[in-house]
Amino acid sequence: MADFVQKTVNKTAVRDLAVPIADVASFDNLIETIIDDNPFGCVGYTGSDGVPVAAIVRNREHYTAKVDFIDEETGKRVGTVSLQSPTIAAFNANAAAVMGNAALATAMGGEAERNYAGETYYAQLKCHNPSGDDYYVTFTRKTVRISSYQDDAIRNTVETWADAVPALA
Repeated sequence: MADFVQKTVNKTAVRDLAVPIADVASFDNLIETIIDDNPFGCVGYTGSDGVPVAAIVRNREHYTAKVDFIDEETGKRVGTVSLQSPTIAAFNANAAAVMGNAALATAMGGEAERNYAGETYYAQLKCHNPSGDDYYVTFTRKTVRISSYQDDAIRNTVETWADAVPALA
């Protein structure tokens, strides 16, 4: 019987944030700054289809808004709506639509209130290292994850950058 032989070593490292990223605008600014400034030293390349690929791209993302419905007399939550959206624009539009939906508030039996603390954000960046390896840096409100990297120098580069970003302490 043939044995499996390890061909690569892909690693994952996670940083738990002491304080969640404050809001979706701060989150988006962080992601855009990384894409624009390329602090990890990633390089663009040409894909197998002949199309140029940027050094850092948004690989996956989703944003979840939370709206609670509060009974005005008791102050208790009587319902909640969770809206997962593929973009920040959709996230904002969907939350606004639920907040302004009188029929939904009536059906829930309470006043709509945005639950900002319960909202979640997720963006995975795909980075192309000069060595030719692709790796991912995934951000949520509470964590930063580096995955599918082989060389510890990649983790060290991301970690050094994150150490200098106050929101990622």
